[in-house]
Amino acid sequence: MRTRRVDVGTLSLEISDAGAASDRRLMLLHGFTGAKDDFAEVLDRLGDAGWHAVAPDLRGHGQSDKPESEEDYDLDVFADDVWGLADALDWPRFVLLGHSMGGMVAQVAALRAPSRLAGLVLMDTTYGPLEGIDAGEMDLGLAIVREHGMAVLAELQDAREDPLATPAAIRLRTERPGWQEFERRKFLAASPAMWAGMVPRLVSQADRLEALSALPVPTLVIVGEQDRPFLGPSERLAKTIAGARLTVIPDAGHSPQFENTEAWWDALLSFLQEVG
Repeated sequence: MRTRRVDVGTLSLEISDAGAASDRRLMLLHGFTGAKDDFAEVLDRLGDAGWHAVAPDLRGHGQSDKPESEEDYDLDVFADDVWGLADALDWPRFVLLGHSMGGMVAQVAALRAPSRLAGLVLMDTTYGPLEGIDAGEMDLGLAIVREHGMAVLAELQDAREDPLATPAAIRLRTERPGWQEFERRKFLAASPAMWAGMVPRLVSQADRLEALSALPVPTLVIVGEQDRPFLGPSERLAKTIAGARLTVIPDAGHSPQFENTEAWWDALLSFLQEVG
């Protein structure tokens, strides 16, 4: 695995990649306040399987550039970066995987240029406005992150119930030393402007389900069986996108690539072998 920076438009993204340059290309997009590290453990495996795999830090995340205005963050802007990165890599066609918010970005990108995608993987994600977010808590979070930054926001979130704290996620924290520090490091590396800009947009985003029904791209939908906020949306995505299939990963929640790595890997590799 290699790490390097790539200029995309007016900003620079840090990416990790593995595998030799070939026509079997895979880009992996992390979720909200995540990082390319969310796929670091599988990049070499993908390279060994014959794929040139690239995982970027999205703008405002990890080690990539972090524009200071909240207006510089939107699903369409992230999609612009996806296509800008593909052009910078000289990738005319590739498979795109998106996790959680990255899956929303992947949908927007796919709808914009479906002919450039050999396949699409939507992982623990949804197609429209996020539900179950209390307006008062959101406003409080926005006020805190704007005035005090990500560290104070992290303390606030530690004191409330995590809707993604599934049994699989709790098990992961006990089985992997340093896991909570890994998660916290990614969160603190995210830009306050990105957090404040994206949370209201994720709650109010347009519903893409009807548009996705006509998407002419082979699609795999993956979701952890314990990831209740995203099970229903994943089922509807798989039923709506023509030819899509759904794989539910057992004993996994919102991050099945960590919580049940081999089952997730088998599902992904089987799909990649079909479209590659």
